[in-house]
Amino acid sequence: MNKKKPISRRDFLKSTATAASVAALAGPGVNLAFGQSSSTLRVGLIGCGGRGTGAAGNCVDSSPGVKIVALADVFQDRLNGARGGLARKGKDKVDISDDRCFVGLDAYKKLVATDVDMVILATPPGFRSIQLAEAVKAGKHVFMEKPVAVDPVGVRSVIASAAVATEKKLAIVAGTQRRHQGNYVETMKRIRDGAIGQVVSAQCYWNQGTLWVRDRKPGQSDVEWQLRNWLYFTWLSGDHIVEQHVHNIDVINWAMGGPPEKVLGMGGRQARTGKRHGNIFDHFTIEFEYAGGVRTISMCRQSAGCSHRVSERVAGSKGNSDCAGTITGEKEWKYAGKHQNPYVQEHADLIASIRGGKVLNEGKRIAESTMTAIIGRMSAYTGRELKFDWAMKASKLDLVPKDLTLKGTKPVPAVAKPGKTKLI
Repeated sequence: MNKKKPISRRDFLKSTATAASVAALAGPGVNLAFGQSSSTLRVGLIGCGGRGTGAAGNCVDSSPGVKIVALADVFQDRLNGARGGLARKGKDKVDISDDRCFVGLDAYKKLVATDVDMVILATPPGFRSIQLAEAVKAGKHVFMEKPVAVDPVGVRSVIASAAVATEKKLAIVAGTQRRHQGNYVETMKRIRDGAIGQVVSAQCYWNQGTLWVRDRKPGQSDVEWQLRNWLYFTWLSGDHIVEQHVHNIDVINWAMGGPPEKVLGMGGRQARTGKRHGNIFDHFTIEFEYAGGVRTISMCRQSAGCSHRVSERVAGSKGNSDCAGTITGEKEWKYAGKHQNPYVQEHADLIASIRGGKVLNEGKRIAESTMTAIIGRMSAYTGRELKFDWAMKASKLDLVPKDLTLKGTKPVPAVAKPGKTKLI
């Protein structure tokens, strides 16, 4: 904020009341509120890896009057890398002083205690629910990467935080960028309006090759190595069905109007079996059953040398759709609108909602999609058919330790064995 004349968030939102009514009529993706105030939105980044640094860049590129002013990460080298990379955006977009750089497992608490208006949460997903609760408690608007939890306890925490955010009129937007992508938004509107008739089945996929892996270095503790190699530990990533495939699963929930009722899954670990790959699976196939007995198939795989497919498909009684701009059947249609960068647009929509005074809150929705992916994993790990309501209300699974220290020991949990792994 301008040091000579501080502006409170309340005064700021009052000053943009006119913009709020215009933005509400404009709908998602229209940044009409930006011209209504010269106040700078101050943003802090929590989690300075590649995705966090990318999200911070997308944020400042999305809208005028937005500046990254604080950074937090467990590791100094990650923070330094983000600070150097973001500095290339220029002083008008990034201005991070030394006293606004925080390192350590509690760095997020120190950042949210500053005068930032908004935080970006981009640490490994296991910490997302804890950091969201802290940010909302401190009165900060939030952009949080997906997924938002790795277990049912975390999901319930996110839903509770989202409810508090609603009471406080705080915005929460998640990194499910398809929800802010014009071709998806327009296609889904038509599907929900009956363009393909009654939805009778669906499929979604994220089948790809391998991803990065960090080998353990001499002197690294269990905790430090697992944090640096976080993709491969269920307590940190949720497994790749949760960390990555949640995008496609969220699209199917979008088409269906909500999460499934029952889940039956299978999966395994055949291509990535070494210690460097932690305790996650490398492939899953899940059947989700929605209201009315509508069944969908979900596949995800991370294996080298295999066919790639990342997509969604919904079949209806009168046509079909790829969910991304094409409908075939009785009402054929193809998207002809603009193709904006959805990674930028999600931040533009978030900031427009803050400045317009009618804030977006995607917390509950992304929590439900995260839970959908989690129960798919739980079913595959245990070999059990599961009900969504049971997992949401009764499961006590809580994977994230509460007493972590960076130099601490943490044995790698055993790889799940369907039929033997206990359901919690």
